[in-house]
Amino acid sequence: MSEKILVAKDITKSFGRFQVLNGINLTIKRGDRYILFGSNGAGKTTLVKILSTILPADSGELTLFGKKIERRSKDIKAMIGFMSHEPYLYNELSARENLNFYASLYSVKDKKERVESLLKEVGLYHRSHDKIGSFSRGMKQRLSLARAILHAPDIIFLDEPYAGLDIRAQEILNDLIIRLNQKGKTFFFITHDIGKGFEIAKRSGVLSKGRIVYEVEGGEKKAFSEKYREIIREETG
Repeated sequence: MSEKILVAKDITKSFGRFQVLNGINLTIKRGDRYILFGSNGAGKTTLVKILSTILPADSGELTLFGKKIERRSKDIKAMIGFMSHEPYLYNELSARENLNFYASLYSVKDKKERVESLLKEVGLYHRSHDKIGSFSRGMKQRLSLARAILHAPDIIFLDEPYAGLDIRAQEILNDLIIRLNQKGKTFFFITHDIGKGFEIAKRSGVLSKGRIVYEVEGGEKKAFSEKYREIIREETG
């Protein structure tokens, strides 16, 4: 049985009088590729920030790698990678310079070798000396993923990673995620678009009205899409 590396129990979060999360219960096992779907404004980004320890919950319990998260912990954060739909890269720097900068920030050992390896892994070694201002959206997302895994985290959180990507760029990113997953990395990612990511998910869920209301392991895209649309209709009706 796979190790549980993340367990969330009754997580809540409000902003003022608006309750965004209303009792989230979730378990992520080592080697998962879990994708959480939800409409815009459902609270997906808030949840992924709480799970990745960027944002504190109002109540509930979060356990990562067997440790209860009560405050920001450096040893836990070192085991987490986070990739947003915003790449957080510097356009005036080259791909290599960007990774070198973040490698220094993360105090990565064997920085030169690690950067070289990741540039090859994400298929950008041939563009390593080019300023990323000239890169396509898909290339920036691949470099952003390299940035997120520079410090060799055990779990990587992805916030709307497909935003702005064309079909080919989505395929390249999915192939990269699968390869990294096969090497032992665990992924949790969120999107509002049922057409993106479902094919590579090992488990999928739907966030609605502050709760995860539906989960499935594997499954057919058509059946999941119908259930997802049903949930959204109830949510907006």
